[in-house]
Amino acid sequence: MDLSELLMLTVEKGATDLHLTVNSPPMLRIHGELVSVDVGKLNQDDTKNLATGILTDKQKNVLKREQSIDLAYGLNGGEYAGRFRVNVFYQQGCVAAAFRKLADEIPTLGELNLSAALYDLCNIQDGLVLITGPTGSGKSTTLASLIDRINENRPCHIITIEDPVEYVHNHKKALVNQRDLQLDVTSFADGLRSALREDPDVILVGEMRDLDTMRTAIMAAETGHLVFSTLHTRDATSTIARIVGVFPTDEQEQIAHQLSMTLKSVVSQRLLRCKDGEGRVPSAEIMIVTPGISNMIRLHKMEQVRSVIETGASQGMQSMEHSIVRLYKEGRIDRETVLKNARDIKYVERLLK
Repeated sequence: MDLSELLMLTVEKGATDLHLTVNSPPMLRIHGELVSVDVGKLNQDDTKNLATGILTDKQKNVLKREQSIDLAYGLNGGEYAGRFRVNVFYQQGCVAAAFRKLADEIPTLGELNLSAALYDLCNIQDGLVLITGPTGSGKSTTLASLIDRINENRPCHIITIEDPVEYVHNHKKALVNQRDLQLDVTSFADGLRSALREDPDVILVGEMRDLDTMRTAIMAAETGHLVFSTLHTRDATSTIARIVGVFPTDEQEQIAHQLSMTLKSVVSQRLLRCKDGEGRVPSAEIMIVTPGISNMIRLHKMEQVRSVIETGASQGMQSMEHSIVRLYKEGRIDRETVLKNARDIKYVERLLK
């Protein structure tokens, strides 16, 4: 099979990912589990030709220099057409690649099985909104849904800085400029600094990877912009701790104060296997920064934030445990999945009773 055939098979089987690596057959991730494609094992030349055949000369140079590269790739395969997020990388000196299938159209929160109440985040005029979770938990898709909502309803200027550009937004009520980390800008931090001179109202930063990006994102949120971004953290408290902890010790007090003023919400996602084994469904912790939580962030009393989230349903909040138990009671997931993903099993067992 050539790459187009493998990608068409990915679409046909309803897989979320295609993996290519040496000494293994191509692997598809279907309903969260890896399944091999029956075409035999790939050798070094196979993986190199399949993975680098879609790269431009510039991208090949980036791969050689950085040892990995992110990009988006469009497949024109008739009924199996689609767009993929691609990471090409080296492992043990050999080229490998991972292809993530993107939705054909930007889904709504309802189509993602997420609370429509999250659309309230689109009405915020300035501040920082973070979508967090492990790799493959749907963060980029949730962000795309939120940005699309703003695009449909607000006559504003949206700038996205992504690695790579995954969902392409057409201009609706808003003007949307999307910058690709490899094609248009050298780093998230540089893209953010540049964006501040481009009259934006809303800025999306694909990921807050380093101190410089975090510092600039917080500054942008302080200066009247609505900033969306992601972090690979499991919940709201670890998100705040991660941001503050990245900064030098003598700056952490000031950063905690800035964060308490600019952070508006943290949504932490996780994808859980459906009860019938067909697909996955998201669970989500939602923290809305109230004056009380703002004060806790400023005073470093993070241990108190979790209890506020658990009791903050009237303010739009939701703990991960409540989300998981709700999915169980709706018949979406089984009890084993509930207990496997709960941080506080005793608390979850009380909720189940």
